Parts: sequence; C-alpha cells; structure tokens
Amino acid sequence: MATHSSIPLTVGLILALALPAQADTELAALNLEQLLETTVTSASKYEQKQSEVAASVSIITRDEIKAFGWRTLDQALASLPGIHTTYDRQYSYLGARGFGLPGDFNTRVLLAINGNRVNDLVYDSAAFGRDFPLDMDLIERIEFVAGPGGAVYGQNAMFGVVNVITRTGAQVDGGELSAGWQSPQSLGEGRISWGKLLNNGVDVLVSASGMHARGEDLLMDFSGAGSGESLVVGQDGEKDKEFFTRVGRGPWAMDFAYGNRRKDDPTAVFFSDAPPSGQYQRDAYTLTQLHYQENFIGNSLNVLGRLFLGQQRYDGLFTYTGAPNYATGASNWRGGELRSLYSGFTDHKFMLGLEYQDNARIDQTNDDRTTPGLDTEIKDSGYRAGVYAQDEWRLCDAWSATLGLRMDRNDITGTKLSPRAGLIWQTTPATTLKALYGQAHRAPNAYERIYDDNGVSQVANPSLKGETIDTLELVMDHRLARDFSVRASIYQWIMQDIITLGLDPISGLSQYQSGNKIKADGVELSADKRWDWGGRARGSVSYQEIAYTDGTDLPNAPQWLGKLLFSSPLPWEGLRLGYELQYDASRKALDNSSLDGYWLSHLTLLADKWVTGMEVSLGLRNLFNQHYQHPGADTNWQTRLDQDGRSAWLKMDYRF
Repeated sequence: MATHSSIPLTVGLILALALPAQADTELAALNLEQLLETTVTSASKYEQKQSEVAASVSIITRDEIKAFGWRTLDQALASLPGIHTTYDRQYSYLGARGFGLPGDFNTRVLLAINGNRVNDLVYDSAAFGRDFPLDMDLIERIEFVAGPGGAVYGQNAMFGVVNVITRTGAQVDGGELSAGWQSPQSLGEGRISWGKLLNNGVDVLVSASGMHARGEDLLMDFSGAGSGESLVVGQDGEKDKEFFTRVGRGPWAMDFAYGNRRKDDPTAVFFSDAPPSGQYQRDAYTLTQLHYQENFIGNSLNVLGRLFLGQQRYDGLFTYTGAPNYATGASNWRGGELRSLYSGFTDHKFMLGLEYQDNARIDQTNDDRTTPGLDTEIKDSGYRAGVYAQDEWRLCDAWSATLGLRMDRNDITGTKLSPRAGLIWQTTPATTLKALYGQAHRAPNAYERIYDDNGVSQVANPSLKGETIDTLELVMDHRLARDFSVRASIYQWIMQDIITLGLDPISGLSQYQSGNKIKADGVELSADKRWDWGGRARGSVSYQEIAYTDGTDLPNAPQWLGKLLFSSPLPWEGLRLGYELQYDASRKALDNSSLDGYWLSHLTLLADKWVTGMEVSLGLRNLFNQHYQHPGADTNWQTRLDQDGRSAWLKMDYRF
C-alpha cells in the first residue's frame, strides 16, 4: 500500500516526464477560450454557449475517455466535482453533492442517450455501471448538468442530468475492431463497429460488443447470518452484451440501443442464504428513438420532435432456506415530445414544449419455486405528461436572465410544478457570474410504492409521497489566461419528504416511507489548464455538509472530495500518458461506524502511432493497491464492502 507522501512524488515524476514532450496537435487544437464557447444541448434541450447556460455544466470528451481508459460511465463521471461513487458488487451508484444513500436505485439523477431517457419504470433507476446499454467507445461526449433539471426534464432530474451523446457514422468513418483483457478479474471484451456517411447523405453507424468476466474469489462477512467470514468462490462473474445502431439523414435520425448484463452475486443480497451459490441479477434495456429537428422562418424557429419506445427487463435468482426465489421486474413505455424554439423576438429566445409518456407495463413478480401459493404478481401501468416553457432574455450586453417552468402530471402524485430561474452577469470578457435557482421532484417508483410479497419481507405503501428538492447556487467562471480557467460554485439544497426504507409499525416488515427534510451546503472549486505542447490538467476540490434537519448525519456522504487529472504526450514517439488521482474523505456506514477515507491513483498509457490504424492502451487501476471500502445497504448482510485492489488491463483498437 502506498503512503500518502508517495502521491505528490508520483505526480511530480509524471510532470517531469511530460514537460519535454512534443505537442499533440489534435488535443491542443482547442484552447480554453474556445472550449468555454463550446455549445451544450442538455441544459435547455437546445444549443447554448456554456457562458450563456443558466446551469453549471461539465463536459467529458471522447479524447478524455480514451486518455484515462474509462470503461464504464461511473468511472468517467467520478472525475467531476462533487461526484462520488459506490459499488456493492452488484451495481454502481452515483452520489452527487453529498447525497448517496446506500441501497438507493440511482433514482435522483436523470440519464439519457441522445436526449432519450434511460431511467426505467419499476425502479426509476439510472444505469451507470456495466448495465448501461452502450459501449463507452461509442460516446462522443458526456454532458453533466449539475443541480435540478426538473424545469426542462421533469421526473428524476433532482441532482443532475447526464446526457450521453453518441458518435455518428461520419465520425467513425470506417470499421473498428476492439479487444481488451483485464486481470485479475479475467475480464475479456470485444467490439466491432462500422460507420459511414454515404454518398446519398445517409449517415449509418452499427456496433456490437460483448464482455465476460470471471471476477475474483472474495472474502465476505456474513456475521449477521451466523456464518462469519467466508471465501466466496466463483460468484463474482459478469456478462454483458450490447448492440447500437444509428441512421440519420438531414433533419431525421433514428437510434436503437440494446444492452443485457448479468452479474453474479457474492454478497447474498436481500438477506438470502449465506454464503450464496448460483445467485445473480440481470438487467436488459431496449431503447428506440426517432428524432426530427429543423429550422424554419429564416432560421428563427427551431422545431424538435421525437417519438420513443423503451423496454426494461430485470430478473434475479435468490435462495432462502434452500428454496430458490425468482424475482422479475418488467416495464414498457412509449411516448413523444414536441419542442419549439423561437428567436425572432428581439433579445429573447422562447422555448415551448410538451411531452407525454404512456407507461404501458410496470410488472413485478416473485416466484417461490418450491412452495405453490407463495408467488407474488403485481401489475401496474400509468402515464406522465409535461408542459414546459422557458424564456432566455438578453437584458443588455452584460446581463441575461432565464426563466423556466414545467408542469407535470402523473397518476401517482398528481400535478407538480418545477420552476427555474437564472441571472447571468458577464462582468468582463473573461468572467461570468451566475445566480441560479431550481426545483425538481420525483414520484415514488413502483418498487417503493406497491411491492408487497405477502408478508415475507416487504409491505406496500400506496400512499407514499413524492420528493421535492430546491437548490440555490452561485457560480463564477473566470478565464485567467487563454489556456487556464477556474470555476467556483457555492450551493444550498433542501429536500422534502425523502423516501427511505423503514419498518411498518403493524407487521414489523420493511416498508418504504416518507421521511424527514435534508439540508446541504457545499462549495466546489475547479480548474482547467492546457499547454501548447499538448498537456492538460483538470482538478477540483469539493466540500459538502449534509444532514437531516434534526442534525443527524447521512450515511455515505463524504465531506471532502478531491480530483486531479493529468494527460500529456510523452517523449517517446506515439505515447500519451493519463494519470488520475482521487480523494474521498471518510464515510459513515449504516451502523454509524466510520469508513476510512482513501486516495486512488489510476494510470493509462496510450500508443496510437506504432502501427497505422492501431491504438494500444495499457492501464493500471488502483495503482498503489489501496485497500478501501464502501458502505453496504440495508439489504446487505455486510456493513462494509471491500473494493477491488490493483488491476491491469490491455486494450487494442484497430481502424480499417
């Protein structure tokens, strides 16, 4: 295990190696001034310059994904200010601005692919790990809009919106073969993709990928089950397969994504028999979208329309006193959205939109395969409808304001309003100040509200309330030089009626209940520096203080987070280095014990000039083999879960 004092030395050695390197012209082509004027689409569902967006937006590019070797969405998002992740050896969870209750289903962040919602209907879950139904190599960029996005997106956009924008056929421009291997997990993966802009103007991208991992033999604590510590052998395996296609021409585009991931269970989750044998959980997503966008009336009117279909399938096998229980969750949804943006008014951009989603199927089952009559089958359906409007108003050369409001209605919590307001002051050409307010909400998902397994483990709560969050934020963006920018953000958020797992006073069984109010105050400081010779450093420090209003601290809420990312060409021809350093402060477990804080280092070497068309990358994650733990959930035997030590991976990509 590396000591903390070795980390600055490591960073110094990396910088010393990188400084004499020659410039990487492709990555150095954009300076920060140009980057700050890069347009983003996710904050308001239309293109805006970053300096004009009434939100704090971060962008992760395809070049960064390659430079740091990120193979899952949560690895990439963990590089951003205020984000911490948790892994329970089944799923990856995203914590934002101090909030990340163990066992939650990623319900308070909205995840989309090209603007198409991924969150399902049974659990309202966003898939940030291997269950995300898109290969990371197909991502052009990731836009993360921090804070509430309910005024534009409605349900789930409480702590942020993650919009993953895919590559096009023109950007791929040929065929790609990829293969990778990771040890000690015995993880192998492969991908084949083809994309092209055809002579008739049709843009086509087709890709298929797969992954299989044996995992590791793990020492797990089953003291709560009376088994003590046990070595769980062959129960950490994982399989994943994905397919993606995109076809577009002119204003039209259609994309289709399919992902199917199965993860073996070494933890005996949901208090099943310990140690486990043969247990697993599987998630499959099918997402289809037909998208149209065109300008009219001399480009003063932009019209966006889309139709979408979604399908999610979950199944899991768990054993109780030797009896196998097979659980499923299935949801189907379909709908459409129409949005117009008019810029013909002087100093105004006015947006008006409506969205409707028919939740045609929301089913849950639990089948005790040895005892007839103990089966559970719950069927449900519903709808969501929303109308939203926003006015982006240029008050004068230095001042602008954004006012937005969305009205949502669903069959669970009725009508909800989500307002948004932003005041932006361009104090100098190099400095922008933003004062922001937003509100967002979510209705309880079907699992929280109506799951009931006939007195075995959980009681339904049909009267469960929805959650609401209000956020105030001040953001300053300042460009110190052409290639050096800083950002400071101060925020406060308050959440009402948080939904947590409690106990039913009548039966004594688990039941989701509306809880107390939570308040958080935080500061995020970040900086981005680029050099003409091709180097880049990006870093942030975040402090968040979060508690229930009665003063009780929340679990899994590290007060301090630190991030440092450095990439640079090396003196040796064709090599590029990516180094990532992360610090997470101590976290509280559910039993009120404290989990130690930790430093993690990840190192990637990328070679793209050795063989024409070939890229080779070598990565070491958890470079110093740091031992660290994440808190278990209220459905785990374990209070704390050990995380992976050092692992090495080799990946080769060939373009033809």
